Amino acid sequence: MYKTEAIVLKRINLGEADSIITLYTPNFGKIRAVAKGARRPKSKLGGHLDLLTRSALLLAQGQNLDIITQVQSIESFIPLKSDIKRISCAFYIAELVDQFTAEHVENYPIYRLLYENLQWLCAARSCEIVLRHFELQLLSHLGYQPELHNCLSCKSQLLPERNLFSAISGGVLCPACARNEPMARPISVDALKIMRFLLTSDSTSADRLRMSRELSQEVELLLRVYVQYLLEREVKSLGFLDHLSRSEPTCSP
Repeated sequence: MYKTEAIVLKRINLGEADSIITLYTPNFGKIRAVAKGARRPKSKLGGHLDLLTRSALLLAQGQNLDIITQVQSIESFIPLKSDIKRISCAFYIAELVDQFTAEHVENYPIYRLLYENLQWLCAARSCEIVLRHFELQLLSHLGYQPELHNCLSCKSQLLPERNLFSAISGGVLCPACARNEPMARPISVDALKIMRFLLTSDSTSADRLRMSRELSQEVELLLRVYVQYLLEREVKSLGFLDHLSRSEPTCSP
C-alpha cells in the first residue's frame, strides 16, 4: 500500500463498472491504476476521480495495474469546468503530459508545472498565453527546449532579422544556414522574442503579456509543428480547440 496525491489526466472504461485512471503524481511520475466500481452511481471513488481533479489517494500494488482503494478530492479547479474554452485548454495540457511522459518516471518539476498552470488557467486573461508558456516549459523540463539564441548550424548569435524555425533540428537557423533546411518555417523577430520570454518567465510575468492575434497564431503554429514532430502524431484535443478558436479566440473574462 502507498499514498500519493495526483492529478487525474485520463479515464478509460474497464468492464461494466470499473475505470482505468491515468494519474500524474509528485513522486512516482505517471501511473495507471484501476478504480473498481468507479462508474457505479453510489461509488465512493467516482466523483473524486473526475478528469483534472487533484486528489489524495491510497493505492495497493498489483501485478499489472495498481488498485485505488481510497481517494479524497483536494482541488477540483471549478472555474475550468464551468468554461468550455478553459476546460478544453486544460484537456490539451493534460494530453500533452500524458503523451510526453513514460510511466513510473519521477519528474516533480512537471507535476508542479501541471498543477500551477491549471491554477493559472482558472483565472488567466489569455488561454493562449497559458498554453504557449506550458508547451515551452514542458519541452524544457523534458530536454526538448528549442534553441532560440544561436543558429543551430553555424552557432552564431541570431540577429533581429528573418530567421527560420526548424522542428527537425530543434530550434532556429540563420537565413544562410536555413537554405539547407527546406522544411524550416519563417519566424518573425517578435515571435522569437515572445518564445524567449515565455521560456524564462513565471506565470505572473507571462500573464501580463499581450500579443496580437497574428503574432499569437504564428507562435502557436511554430510550437504545434514542433510538438507534433516530437510526438510523431497529432494531439487529439487540438481539433476541438481549433473549432473554439474560430468562434471565440480568447478566454471569457
